[in-house]
Amino acid sequence: MTNIVELSGVEKRYQGVHALQPLNLVLQQGEVLGLFGHNGAGKTTTIKLILGLIEASAGSVRVFGQDPTLSEARRERHQLGFLQENVSFYEQLTGLEVLRYFARLKGIQVSECHRLLEQVGLKVAAGRRVKTYSKGMRQRLGLAQALLGNPKLLLLDEPTVGLDPLATQDFYHRIAQLKEQGCTVVLCSHVLPGVEKYIDRAMIMGKGAVLAQGSLNALRQQAELPLTLNVKGTDLQLPQDLQSRAIALADGVSLKLSLEEKMPVMQHMLAQAGVTDIDLHLPSLEDLYTHYTRTCVGPEMEGIL
Repeated sequence: MTNIVELSGVEKRYQGVHALQPLNLVLQQGEVLGLFGHNGAGKTTTIKLILGLIEASAGSVRVFGQDPTLSEARRERHQLGFLQENVSFYEQLTGLEVLRYFARLKGIQVSECHRLLEQVGLKVAAGRRVKTYSKGMRQRLGLAQALLGNPKLLLLDEPTVGLDPLATQDFYHRIAQLKEQGCTVVLCSHVLPGVEKYIDRAMIMGKGAVLAQGSLNALRQQAELPLTLNVKGTDLQLPQDLQSRAIALADGVSLKLSLEEKMPVMQHMLAQAGVTDIDLHLPSLEDLYTHYTRTCVGPEMEGIL
């Protein structure tokens, strides 16, 4: 696999403030990284370093094998797409005119603009001025801008802000398609439940440091959070060591288990004639985020992204 992004021992200081502590990150072709953290955690600084908008105070940054701050890297910019959280466009231009403007800046054929506007649901509004667009429509236009030229690296900061549930679902389906085509994606989002099934890895940051990084399965094992097993049925017989941990439900019991206990307990319950249903809930991305921020940053940051 080809490494698209390589950050090695990267730090960033602003007038004595350590905004980013030593960070190591490698993103391969076709990988989707979820980047999460409270305000001031270092997410935006990391994105700016990858974009080449700022220089690292220490360490090495490589994007497509080059230092993104050097003039030699500019020819690679057409391979990169970026959508910031609060998009802003020339309000007197139409949606189509805005997209054509960015296409020319990127050296991309303007004929692609119609297809992208249709893809993000703005075909009917392509001839309307941006000042008449809702927040969700502006976000869609921003996404179309980021997708110009079929980028090999896509950086998205709160891309679903202002999108309705159907448009959000369509957006994530598009991310899955880009991944299949080999696009590498860095995705920042406050809406953790929607992101969970589309990312390969999560990186949780706090106070400029990486608190945890890895696949969701790896983070679950590291966190050692219990999973929830809900068992429905009658005359249920529980292992003696679980009886004190069982919570009675109207139609069964709920059990908190470690990952090691999952299979033995499930096998025990499935062997009982009175069991009618078993429902397993693994710790979610939101659970993991809360765990790592509470443990490593403190309870005052819990729930803050």
